[in-house]
Amino acid sequence: MSQARESIILVGGGGHCRSVIDVIEQQGKYQIIGIVDLKELIGQQVLGYPVIGCDDQLPELLERCRTAVITVGHLRSNDLRLKLYELLKDIGYALPVIISPLAYVSQHAEIGEGTVVMHHALINANACVGKNCIINSKALIEHDVQVGDHCHISTASVLNGGVVVADHTFVGSNATSKQEAELTGFIKAGSLAK
Repeated sequence: MSQARESIILVGGGGHCRSVIDVIEQQGKYQIIGIVDLKELIGQQVLGYPVIGCDDQLPELLERCRTAVITVGHLRSNDLRLKLYELLKDIGYALPVIISPLAYVSQHAEIGEGTVVMHHALINANACVGKNCIINSKALIEHDVQVGDHCHISTASVLNGGVVVADHTFVGSNATSKQEAELTGFIKAGSLAK
């Protein structure tokens, strides 16, 4: 007999939301009850899931579901992700870690609440990833890496051993760091971070 899945609300209905939906479906742990997005989008669907409300309705939606995940991306700025994180915490939502079953996370790594680990990402031993982060598809976080809160480690980027990533940092696709580097701000896609 299959175990009942916990309900979850997704906050943000754009491209990143579609990717997170795929991870949640593959994970099989949560039942998506709907998406919170702009007021004018209520009633529309994202990959078959309804937009059930806007940010202003999050307090009343808590009565239906106590668990949420932020599905707004982080490209130019993480201001919206940070604002939503603080709002959801203030209201009282639980923000679980979402990990694709196609990713590898060492049992000796730590992942903060609200972080999403996408398909084929690898997080090695003694790595620590903060709260409300996106560890995107095929990102490699090596041993002893420290990733701060509210970061986006983009697709196929490589953080080598001992790297420290400051809070709110964006690491672009295919960026590669040398070991024990300190990263902050906006690291361009395809760059070599020293």
